[in-house]
Amino acid sequence: MNKEEKIAYWVKSSGRDWKAANHLFEKEDYAYSLFFGHLTIEKLLKAIFVEKLNEVPPYTHRLVFLAEKIGLEMSPERLELLEVITDFHLEARYPDEKFSFFKKCTREFTEEHLRRIGGLRRWLLKKVPSRRRSRGT
Repeated sequence: MNKEEKIAYWVKSSGRDWKAANHLFEKEDYAYSLFFGHLTIEKLLKAIFVEKLNEVPPYTHRLVFLAEKIGLEMSPERLELLEVITDFHLEARYPDEKFSFFKKCTREFTEEHLRRIGGLRRWLLKKVPSRRRSRGT
């Protein structure tokens, strides 16, 4: 794949994850809805990583780390939100941590965080050139 195809791949995959996050919310599967919200943001950061550095993004789920690697200028509020969203990555959790996370994921908690993820998603999409953005969203 060339650079443009790689960026389009990350953006398109992010769009699918965002759709899944919303579908899971509708089905009241709140913890996994937030997990897919995390993947949405992670993949957009990886698209920007490829755009800016023309390298394969690192195998990480740490969103602040990715933002820092690409030199993304962010407000303290957005950086804090990245930290919060990173905690939604379920695969790295032990079973007892997952259970307590599932309990925390009420409809209201999830709805608020999906709203914030959606705002961050829109902001990040503006960082991807429009010719590449249109392929995946």
